[in-house]
Amino acid sequence: MGKNVITWTVRVIVYLGLLAFFIWVFSNEYLNHLVENFEEFLVLLRQHIQLVALSSFLAIAVAVPSAIIVTRPKFQRFEGVVSTVVNFGYTIPNMAILALMMGIMGIGFQTAVVALFIYSILPIFRNTLAGIQSVNSNLIDSAKGMGFKPYQILFKVELPNAAYSIIAGIRTAVVINIGATALAYLIGGGGLGNWIFVGINVFDNSILISGALPITLLAITVDLFLRLLERKVVPRGARPSTR
Repeated sequence: MGKNVITWTVRVIVYLGLLAFFIWVFSNEYLNHLVENFEEFLVLLRQHIQLVALSSFLAIAVAVPSAIIVTRPKFQRFEGVVSTVVNFGYTIPNMAILALMMGIMGIGFQTAVVALFIYSILPIFRNTLAGIQSVNSNLIDSAKGMGFKPYQILFKVELPNAAYSIIAGIRTAVVINIGATALAYLIGGGGLGNWIFVGINVFDNSILISGALPITLLAITVDLFLRLLERKVVPRGARPSTR
């Protein structure tokens, strides 16, 4: 009961803060730049979404299989090595990754995708690994007793029970990625970061907020969508208790 009260109190405070922020934005006409340059906004938004979608897809395609592989008995000895490599990519600040990739690949869209991909791997890998390793061993033993083959145990027992953790990692990585993608502008990757940094350089809040606010709303929307997907995909028995 007390936990629910605290949760709802925090939500109300956040919602009131957002409401106050939007009132401040509209009262000061800070979205005029967006309205007046709507076609440019659509181009930047498309670039931003493409950067996030491609880098996140690559991160999922690498991190999830990698975590699955190192949890198999034959490859468990490589878990430490793979985890170290993945952690190293996340330990480096995103600005440093962008600079490093720019030095190797030059500037442009592809460089930004690779940098964001590297930065997005860890949350997905770590959550997938933790989710699979946390599956009750009794369930796996029961599946073996029923004659399940290793791949059947993986797809029918381990992954369904680890789905909550996996999707949570994906959600974390994508939401962080949406914000980090603003930095792609610095290496010619495009995106809404264009308006943010231009607004900072010319001290124009209208330009700055016209870039920052859509990024915030995009992150919130994607987070809500992935939470809904989580409810549809994750079996009820695999969800953490809300009590």
